[in-house]
Amino acid sequence: MIPGFVRNRLIQWLEDHREFVVCAFCLPASFLFTLILRISNAVRRLSSDPQRHVTAVRKIQARVQEWNKIPDKKGRLLCTSRPNWLSLSTTFFEKHLHHRVPIPLYDILELDENAMAVRVEPMVTIGDITEYLIPRGYSLAVTIELVDATLGGLAFGTGMSTHSHKAGLYHETITSYEVVLGDGSLVVATADNEYSDLYKALPWSHGSLGFLVALTLKIVKVKPYIKIKYTPVKGQKNYCDLIREVSGANQAKPIYFPDYIEGTIFSKDEAVVMTGDYSDYDSKIIVNHCSRWYKPWFYKHVESFLKKGESVELIPLRDYLLRHNRPIFWVVEDMLSFGNHPIFRTLFGWLLPPKPAFLKFTTTPGVRAYTFTKQVFQDIVLPIQELEQQIEISTELFEKFPLLVYPCKVIDHGPSSGQLARPQAKYMVPGTNYAMYNDLGVYGVPGKVKDKKPYNPVKAMRTMEQFTRDVGGFSFLYADIFMTRNEFEKMFDLSLYEVVRKKYRAEGAFPHLYDKVKPEIDVFAIGEENAISEQ
Repeated sequence: MIPGFVRNRLIQWLEDHREFVVCAFCLPASFLFTLILRISNAVRRLSSDPQRHVTAVRKIQARVQEWNKIPDKKGRLLCTSRPNWLSLSTTFFEKHLHHRVPIPLYDILELDENAMAVRVEPMVTIGDITEYLIPRGYSLAVTIELVDATLGGLAFGTGMSTHSHKAGLYHETITSYEVVLGDGSLVVATADNEYSDLYKALPWSHGSLGFLVALTLKIVKVKPYIKIKYTPVKGQKNYCDLIREVSGANQAKPIYFPDYIEGTIFSKDEAVVMTGDYSDYDSKIIVNHCSRWYKPWFYKHVESFLKKGESVELIPLRDYLLRHNRPIFWVVEDMLSFGNHPIFRTLFGWLLPPKPAFLKFTTTPGVRAYTFTKQVFQDIVLPIQELEQQIEISTELFEKFPLLVYPCKVIDHGPSSGQLARPQAKYMVPGTNYAMYNDLGVYGVPGKVKDKKPYNPVKAMRTMEQFTRDVGGFSFLYADIFMTRNEFEKMFDLSLYEVVRKKYRAEGAFPHLYDKVKPEIDVFAIGEENAISEQ
């Protein structure tokens, strides 16, 4: 066993030399891992077998049925065998305490152009689906910006994009889920079949109701480029008003309704608002292949328009959809301070991004507990009418810029329609069945940490969560939560979820949602330690 002082010195060394760890291990390992995955995918597609999916699903069913026959399960509930370090969640779910079932499902199964839908297995990634759909003239209705995000993970979690003011949250684009239940049976849940209650409860369930083995998603027709307009705005009220106006938050049918909307807030008083539409090539407009390895990181490119003024570009569609992938929005800057330097980009930019998997792989429990107090990574969905207040509170608590803002339609599906509580009446867009919310993305090292000032992450996040509950917002559950069980059940409506858990035999077979998403470390103890150190 490593003595405490040695462990603390090692943790401190890893923290102080994070750039060395990322460069020496994470970047080369990420590149090799990506190469192996590409070769594996190519081989799998060459050896396409129509029965492979059916066979794999039957094996999953058989494993669940075998688990049911174990007389003394010793409290070991079901979960997937996918290692924690391969997921994009910031938490480390304690899988070693559970009965792990492999889910080796990586294929795109069917493109139905008449129904405008694509059927996929859950381990298909955003990288896979964009490579498949875009050359055929299609895209998912909601495409997350990180290539490693899996379509199944997003289905049982959630996601949004800069198209979500039109399409809504990711789960609104799913037309069916194919799920293996706790007794090993296979069901297909849709909005209007006998499993419609399960269909409503699966989003935000995080694998706590069953094993997803396939899903069908809506697709949209696209053009080769996005014509994007960068509008720099000074004054908080001015940029907040502009985002609300172009997203349709104030009225159901605005004169101009762009396909894509994004706000990057660089300070309380400065932001760049981006609006984009599908476009064909236009020789009169400059083309920016923004995702190429030697190009400036996208948010740095966006920041330049604060000085340049308003401008228009064409961005190839896949480049646009994955524009934040290389710097993982702006998180990589805190790991590699020189990562956006022209020399590094030119010589080594093709190694980026470091895969979150390998960043997690190098995170020991000690490092996890230490770095937990030194960074914030949160996506919080809040009513866009409260955007000014969101920015004020975030600035006070985290002192972290840029901030990411995506407008998003949150539909009121009525009572007991899933884990998301119904939007408050005062936030509803007049004449519609939805409210306009926005994702507030806060990523990186808080200003107080950089300035070596006292910072209590638990106190800060609990304050943010209280504000979120007060206005009827909700936290993305891939990130650390700081709520008690009671507080969690105030933010999320679990009335249908609890009924579905019993009805479809998830209770006693899969962990409860709260247990699945809560941090594996004692956040309240860490908060108390930080409170004492601040005195």
